[in-house]
Amino acid sequence: MQNILESAVKKGLKHIYNVAIETVEFQATRKDFEGDITIVIFAFLRFIKGNPAEIGTKLGNYLKENVEEIADFNVVKGFLNLVISDAYFISNFNTVFSTENYGFVTPNKGDKAVMVEYSSPNTNKPLHLGHIRNNLLGYSVAEIIKASGKKVYKTQIINDRGIHICKSMLAWQRFGNGETPESTGLKGDKLVGNYYVKFDQEYKKEIGKLIAEGKTEDEAKKEAPLLLEAQEMLIKWEAGDAEVVDLWKTMNEWVYTGFNETYKELGVDFDKNYYESNTYLLGKDVVADGLERGVFYKKEDGSVWIDLTEDGLDEKIVLRADGTAVYMTQDIGTAIERFKDFDLDELVYTVGNEQDYHFKVLFLILDKLGFDWAKHLYHLSYGMVDLPSGKMKSREGTVVDADDLMIEMTNTAREISQELGKLEGYSEEEKEELYKTIGLGALKYFILKVDPKKRILFNPEESVDFNGNTGPFIQYTYARIQSILRKADFDFSVEINAISLDGKERELIKQILLFPETIQNAAKNHSPALIANYTFDLVKVYNSFYQTVPILGCENEQEKIFRTQLSAKVGNVIKSAFMLLGINVPERM
Repeated sequence: MQNILESAVKKGLKHIYNVAIETVEFQATRKDFEGDITIVIFAFLRFIKGNPAEIGTKLGNYLKENVEEIADFNVVKGFLNLVISDAYFISNFNTVFSTENYGFVTPNKGDKAVMVEYSSPNTNKPLHLGHIRNNLLGYSVAEIIKASGKKVYKTQIINDRGIHICKSMLAWQRFGNGETPESTGLKGDKLVGNYYVKFDQEYKKEIGKLIAEGKTEDEAKKEAPLLLEAQEMLIKWEAGDAEVVDLWKTMNEWVYTGFNETYKELGVDFDKNYYESNTYLLGKDVVADGLERGVFYKKEDGSVWIDLTEDGLDEKIVLRADGTAVYMTQDIGTAIERFKDFDLDELVYTVGNEQDYHFKVLFLILDKLGFDWAKHLYHLSYGMVDLPSGKMKSREGTVVDADDLMIEMTNTAREISQELGKLEGYSEEEKEELYKTIGLGALKYFILKVDPKKRILFNPEESVDFNGNTGPFIQYTYARIQSILRKADFDFSVEINAISLDGKERELIKQILLFPETIQNAAKNHSPALIANYTFDLVKVYNSFYQTVPILGCENEQEKIFRTQLSAKVGNVIKSAFMLLGINVPERM
């Protein structure tokens, strides 16, 4: 519609005032004025001298006479509000109603892909609340980019090496008595995480003992026997010691099995896994090459650095004096590896905002190394998730476990649903499935409706409210629509053209027509929040429509069919939008 109008406005101003206008500024018409789209007349005053209201009136008359889609207009000061014809809306809706996967674009063959990295956990502990936000964001952004017309690869890099892994391994050796997930009934990631906490407890005891013997706190932390033994274990792992490597493989497999159970429950997946144990040496050759080309420089102690002070950053080490790699080195190598493995157009890193500086440096280094694709790297930075109880710490065992939180969400949904008493006639199995759908939907929506950059205070009970901007409120509207469709004992697939639209119908069609553009904007901005809040707005408009006009009880057969079609399409869009957020919708509720 904007394209049609922009061309017509330019012709009209040329015809009326003999001026050439380059751009036309459009706005959505304010709700307190009649109209569907507004043209800002003030923007033309640079080219046309005169009263804005008079210019708007002349232009409005021209558009009404020359653009068949314009039914009427009004001018408020310097704003020309245009009323679009019912026929235009009905015609567009009929096209939308018959379109499968409405709003989704199929990728072109041969197009480059987008890779989205998310999750990327450590194998010394189970996934927690912070991982949930990471996984939900990464998965949803990947699905949205896919829907916008790009091929997408979902990936994670599993941090399966380092001193933190050795701490869990050593604690299990010392205190585990041969425990396994099978013997304890615990998920493998939880069992290993318990020993990470156990290491910290025993380490603190040793620190206290050394301080009591006269050591300073810093000395005690460095000289505690348990830490020294963990450091020795890491050296043995890097040297390929058979016993250490076997234990590492065994305990990692426990963790991977546990992670996969959590991912399945959360509803996320991956196309490829990278492992830090395979990638931690990547990048050293690239640094050596960059050193020769003058991108990096060597200090007297033999360490290799890059000076980014002219770019507003600082100096950054890329190789230690002993020749060992740092995380930056590995990330340089891993990025290069991914662009070799896949024909990528963009690489998105879903990582918390505490790593903002790291990614600025990484992207700049890759650019200075001459990789053209460095300009297509994106850090999907997100804020922390807090609970009313405060901050989480893994080593102290105070994290909010992801599995436990999902169970709690299902339980919260059960309690609230039972209080509302709306589940007569459901079997116990159907009820439990519904509680899970509502609980996980509440969790996912609460997190994804917020701009990724913002910090979240997550309140489980608030998220399962059946009113307001929540997942269950939207799920309930979807279920209500499905109930209407089940009761419709007539064919509502026929095309309807000759009706006059109610104001609520026009508003609903306008909201439906925004869906494809919303997907594109969400993909461009890497923001599931745009999809979530669009869906809430759609549901608000639908509920106003539902409460204002009769649907199945409408006496006019044509209007009854059309309103049923509107309901069906709203349900379809809700389902599609929630699919992009990784949320299921119930057929009954």
